[in-house]
Amino acid sequence: MDKIEEATLRNTISSPRKWVLWRDYLELTKPKVVAMLLLTALVGMCLAEPGLPSLNVLIIGLFGIGLQSAAAAVFNHVIDRQIDKKMQRTLNRPLVKGRVGVASAILFATSLMVIGFFLLLYLNTLVAWLTFASLLGYALFYTVWLKYLTPQNIVIGGLAGAMPPLLGWVAVTGALDPHAFLLVMIIFTWTPPHFWALAIHRQKDYAKADIPMLPVTHGIEFTKTMILLYSVLLVLVGLLPWLYGMSGMIYLVGSVGLNLTFCFYAFLLKFSDRKGLSFKMFKYSIWHIFGTFVVLLLDHAWYFLKVS
Repeated sequence: MDKIEEATLRNTISSPRKWVLWRDYLELTKPKVVAMLLLTALVGMCLAEPGLPSLNVLIIGLFGIGLQSAAAAVFNHVIDRQIDKKMQRTLNRPLVKGRVGVASAILFATSLMVIGFFLLLYLNTLVAWLTFASLLGYALFYTVWLKYLTPQNIVIGGLAGAMPPLLGWVAVTGALDPHAFLLVMIIFTWTPPHFWALAIHRQKDYAKADIPMLPVTHGIEFTKTMILLYSVLLVLVGLLPWLYGMSGMIYLVGSVGLNLTFCFYAFLLKFSDRKGLSFKMFKYSIWHIFGTFVVLLLDHAWYFLKVS
């Protein structure tokens, strides 16, 4: 074999390996989850002011929040690597398969965390420490302790995942505001039925991993009831931004439609369940929260265009 053929063979073998390794590190950051968190943070940033925040604040704030969120996701992979081996859904994660080493993952997460913290510190101290507290709440308080302590794990721990709109708001204003907490309440109320729908679909996995998710500890029928109750509560909570004057008719019509559809899924799950319905509800719930914050953003943009 001549040198040209040898070089071609080496490139053919090595290039996919480099690409896969890059993808493994990206997978550790849970990019789809981070993207959703950044959308909610962006909405918080935009609603914090009557107009538009400065581009400088938007870019630095989103990068900082995104890096800290990605760091929390990587730490979650590290901490959960043993139980991930027991669950079908997580069996092929990079740390489980050994494609990324634990030390490398910790170094990666720490780097993301530090860079994200100092980016936010450039904006203001409050958003830097609040974001860091959210990281600790998810990566340590929830993942290490709360997840194994109570079937209400996702209810209490969901607060960390509900924080990005508040973080976005504080990134712009440097202060807490009651209106920002209304956005937090939407995600906080949405999180339990979102995860419980998945938990019903993956009940055997959670039981095998000895994680006390609600379908494991209280049964599927009780979980369906709780999903329905939280879905009704979500309809009421979803009205709050409109009732408090944060948004107008675009948001009201959009959110009511999305929330009633969510309730319809929950009603079917409780009273007319069929195979795969819980997973369909889980998938819809992702589009639901995406749609809710998009209509919030569109509503704010429409208001801005009218007054400008």
